[in-house]
Amino acid sequence: MVRAKESEPTQPRNRLAIVIVVLVLLGVFSSVTALITGFFLSSESHESGNVALIRIEGAITSAEPSTFEKGLAYSDDIVSQIERADANTEIKAIILAINSPGGAPVASEEIARAVEQSNKTVVAWIRDIGTSGAYWAASSADIIVASPVSVTGSVGVIASYLEFSGLMEMYGVSYQRLVSGSFKDTGSPFRNMTPEEEELYNKQISLMRDHFLGSVAANRGLSLSDANKLADARAYTGAQAKELGLVDVLGGKKEAVEAIKQRLNITDVKIVEYKRRPSFTDLLSLASEVSSYSIGLGIGDSLMKESNGVSVRT
Repeated sequence: MVRAKESEPTQPRNRLAIVIVVLVLLGVFSSVTALITGFFLSSESHESGNVALIRIEGAITSAEPSTFEKGLAYSDDIVSQIERADANTEIKAIILAINSPGGAPVASEEIARAVEQSNKTVVAWIRDIGTSGAYWAASSADIIVASPVSVTGSVGVIASYLEFSGLMEMYGVSYQRLVSGSFKDTGSPFRNMTPEEEELYNKQISLMRDHFLGSVAANRGLSLSDANKLADARAYTGAQAKELGLVDVLGGKKEAVEAIKQRLNITDVKIVEYKRRPSFTDLLSLASEVSSYSIGLGIGDSLMKESNGVSVRT
């Protein structure tokens, strides 16, 4: 006698999975709609306050901002924020909140130039660290405030490169050099640098250092002899920097606000933070992240229920 197979209850499970997927897709649609609405509303909104707070955090670079790359200070964004604050008649002063070790020379100079050309009172507030290119930007401010134990200074330029010709030789790999000029492949990691190439690089570094040092000296009103004391590019604590004339006031945000009050002879300060305005690409990337996360979460949930439970830099 053949026993009839019992029918498996697949239909209820399939229906449940379909319902879950539909709910997830509706949630994704709602999230994307909210993001788009928020994007356009934020693009039309105006900052309110009389002191703009602009952050310089992380290594300074002139690269294009990336949604997936965090911890960098993009010079184009910072310059744009300074220009927006300059154009806002309600803004009377700018606080640069600096927590950066420096970065690319050109990007650092771009920020320093924007600060110098600003028509507002600018106070640079150095937090944990404001060295090298970040100090270059700070030196263009009207007032520099730093904690006694913050790290600042390091007025200099560094260049480095990897060289693994010895490793290649160990494995029998050779570098065939075909160039149109003797300096065309200078800095190639596949061969040793010649004395002439080292001299060329050192000369370029010295020229950049002199420009950097001269700019800081001019911004801070330092004499040539005082400026030369900074030529070894050492870092200083905030307290040491004040003794050398690199910092004006020891303290933090409170002292930065007080410096603005005294300079502008005002009693009321309302700080508004300026941030990078998101691009449409940022919006799409964020929407994609939300969608991927939500869909993955929904699919995982349904499966569980079915189974029952980085050059030259300053």
